[in-house]
Amino acid sequence: MNGRGRDARSTDIDSGGGVPSWLAAHLRFCSRCGTRLEFGEVAGEDRERSSCPSCGHIAYVNPRLVVTVLPVTDEGRLVLIRRGIEPGLGAWAQPGGFLEVDETVDEAAVRETREETGLEVEPGAFVGFYTRLEAAVVVLTFEARVIGGTAAPTPEALEVREFAADEIPWAGLAFKTTYFALVDWLATRHPGIRPPEPAMGR
Repeated sequence: MNGRGRDARSTDIDSGGGVPSWLAAHLRFCSRCGTRLEFGEVAGEDRERSSCPSCGHIAYVNPRLVVTVLPVTDEGRLVLIRRGIEPGLGAWAQPGGFLEVDETVDEAAVRETREETGLEVEPGAFVGFYTRLEAAVVVLTFEARVIGGTAAPTPEALEVREFAADEIPWAGLAFKTTYFALVDWLATRHPGIRPPEPAMGR
């Protein structure tokens, strides 16, 4: 453990680096008055920030929440998708996506799973949360019971497949967040299975 918490396992970037450059490039003008933002010290703040020299508005940048699900069938098999879109096109991951501003986390878990797999799920135990500073996201992962629907490819999933706990396609995983979510799930549900060391770069 590196002192930043277990959620830091899924990031390759050190803390304290500020807003990622790819995201900062989109923060040019004040959302209140349209004046060009300036980056620097702001009175009362503990770090440099983008702020408006005209109206004083501070452009805070917070991570986005991604809600993901580990769907489990009545037979105890895990459902994963082979992603049909970037990032991670063609690699395996759990279904999930961005939390909408007008829905709860549970609603997002159900919606994203239905959209990506055709399955209906009932969210259950919380598996963990995983920070990816590179992508400015925090990924929440839940175990969920499959309660209906029919698994089928979708625009976001080239393939939807069930795996036994000892059949997880570790070498083909899309994200480090998927890897560590599966590690944490196995530790609770199948502690006798030892996952390999992470090999993916995302």
